[in-house]
Amino acid sequence: MAAGPNIIDATEDDFAECVLAASSRTPVLVDFWADWCGPCRVLTPVLERLAEEYAGRFVLAKVEADENMRLAGRYKLRGFPTAILFVNGEPVDQFSGARPPVFVREFLDQHLDKPAVQPG
Repeated sequence: MAAGPNIIDATEDDFAECVLAASSRTPVLVDFWADWCGPCRVLTPVLERLAEEYAGRFVLAKVEADENMRLAGRYKLRGFPTAILFVNGEPVDQFSGARPPVFVREFLDQHLDKPAVQPG
């Protein structure tokens, strides 16, 4: 289940609003996952931790692929998990498979505005 202000559950019914429209304000990383998918159980907690760590620099939208097959088809997903970053209503980049936090952090940092330099 989604937890925290920067993590939402999205479905076919609300994808246009929760992901496409929302990504004009804040980048939205969509996590396409499935219950039966072992690598999904590895990646999802990584994405959730980073969503909290990045504190609003992006929103994590979790989409259960089996319940939302038309979305998976629309984006021509070949496997799970697949994460797609949306900015201004368009997919700008994606990756598939379970990835370590350092990979996901580098992926995000390529696309997100850089944070202000922290003192100390």
